[in-house]
Amino acid sequence: MRSRVDDAESAAPRAGVRLGVDWGKTRIGVAACDAEGVLAYPVETVPQGETALDRLADLAAEYGAIEVVLGWPTDLRGRSGVAADAMSDIPARLAQVTGVAVRLLDERMTTVVAARQLASAGRRGSGRRAIIDQAAAVAILRQALDTERHTGRPAGHVVTAGEET
Repeated sequence: MRSRVDDAESAAPRAGVRLGVDWGKTRIGVAACDAEGVLAYPVETVPQGETALDRLADLAAEYGAIEVVLGWPTDLRGRSGVAADAMSDIPARLAQVTGVAVRLLDERMTTVVAARQLASAGRRGSGRRAIIDQAAAVAILRQALDTERHTGRPAGHVVTAGEET
């Protein structure tokens, strides 16, 4: 006989491409997953600025994304802090320009983990920062997909256009 845990661990994520986004002050790392929600991979690093949201909207349309998973900055106790306050309007604006729901996912340590993984793989030097942002976006998206696979429910808090965080 199968237990509920076995069923939850074998649950497949919802079908459809998702974008993972690591929002930074200077750069925005973007990742995507396949339509089955199995493989997350880096897409690009978008420079922060006036056209950043437009580029994310273009990527969402190009990839046919069903949602965007946005890394949400929290402190080590899981509370939103100064960084989250600085981007409080971003989730709703992102939902509006992409036309899809945005899920906020705790991004604690994703950039640190990504930097360590790249360093251990021998990736060092000046071009590494843009790659770190993409790797952090992959980590955010991978966490969301793993959570959905293990719980049978989408990860994070959903934000739609017009909603403030």
